[in-house]
Amino acid sequence: MLVSMLSAMMILAVGQIIMREGFGTGFGWADELIRLMVLWLALVGSIAACRENRHIRIDALSHILPQTIIKVVRVFVDLFAAAVCAVIAVHAWRYLQIEIEYQDTVLVDLPAWIAHAIMPAAFALMAYRFLVTSLKQASDSLFSGKPGVDA
Repeated sequence: MLVSMLSAMMILAVGQIIMREGFGTGFGWADELIRLMVLWLALVGSIAACRENRHIRIDALSHILPQTIIKVVRVFVDLFAAAVCAVIAVHAWRYLQIEIEYQDTVLVDLPAWIAHAIMPAAFALMAYRFLVTSLKQASDSLFSGKPGVDA
């Protein structure tokens, strides 16, 4: 899905550039569609990264601290990330409700809430994945002595 969405976005963007530069015209809706595709691509990619525990980590202290402390820190970092994603999901849901109430539209006449529904869904899924990862890491690493999720 990610590859096909990226390919379609690239074809549309290059086609729009060629039409503007070569023919002085273009599709009025193409730029907005490309922005929405970037949004969906980034969020679907983020969900996939969280699912596979391959997201970006800033772990400057992992080279200095002992493994036990690193495992504890990762549990708290993942719990914090889950909390932040959950807060963003709640506020994205509230924003979506406002879009529904005011009947905003994108891409000529598509209801905006359909295009932006990925926001609360993606952040809720990421919060869930971070929570599951932190709980699994805590139970595996801290209580049973087995290596952690990303060890």
